[in-house]
This record gives sequence, C-alpha cells and structure tokens, in this order.
Amino acid sequence: MKKLSLAMLAVLSINAHAAAGTDYTQPYGNDQLYMAFGQKAGLAAIMDDFMVNLLADPRTRPAFEKFDQARIKAQLTDQFCEVLGGPCKYGGRAMQPVHAGLGIDKPRFNALVEALQKAMDKHGIDFDSQNKLLAKLAPMHRDVITR
Repeated sequence: MKKLSLAMLAVLSINAHAAAGTDYTQPYGNDQLYMAFGQKAGLAAIMDDFMVNLLADPRTRPAFEKFDQARIKAQLTDQFCEVLGGPCKYGGRAMQPVHAGLGIDKPRFNALVEALQKAMDKHGIDFDSQNKLLAKLAPMHRDVITR
C-alpha cells in the first residue's frame, strides 16, 4: 500500500508540477525536511544504499554500472541536499543532457524511484518526508525519461 501511495503521488506530482511549470531546482524552502533526512551525512548514507539498489536491479544497472558511482553519489547527495533546503549547492550538469543518451523509459524510471524508496525506508525516513521529497523531484521525470 505504501509503495502504491508513493507511486501515485509521484504521478500526480509530475502532472501537477508540469502543468504549473514548477522549477525543481528551487530548494524546499526550510531546512526541516533536510533535518528529517539526517542532513548531509544522512543523505550520503541513503545515496550509498540507493546506488547499491540501483546496481542490484537489472532494470537500472545498465544506466549506472559504467559510470563513476562515487561521483554520482556525491552529486546526488548535493542535489538532494539543495532540494531539501540544506546548505549544499548542486554543481552537476542539467538533467536533460546527462540522461539524453541513456534510453531511460518509464519502467526504468519507476525502478529508480523504487530503489530510492527502499533506501529511504532502510534509513527510517518517515512516509511524509519521503512524499515531500518525491513531490519535489517528480518534475525531473520529463528530463530523465528519454524514450
């Protein structure tokens, strides 16, 4: 039930944010959510497990196995930190050019969301905080899904 609720939230958020033209690069606005994720150290730990999950899943492995996982984890940590209202600044490239040649479809994107949910669950991130993060990240779907 929880996974279904988060997946439904992601779909609704994608549609709502796309219609509103929401800019996902804008941070959350306060650091309470950042604190709920354990600040930068907590996010780094979540990203470690997220990468393990991504590499373990045959649906997502091809998009990550050939690349520098340590670099990806560091960039994701900074990106999530910024989005969650923390003091970090994401210095990576824009989502669309990074994902352009990877052939990511909706099932692979959904698998990535599942991998993130598993990592957040493992680290005890509460349902409400997970939903807030997923709602903030949902608009990225249009830049990540390339086929």
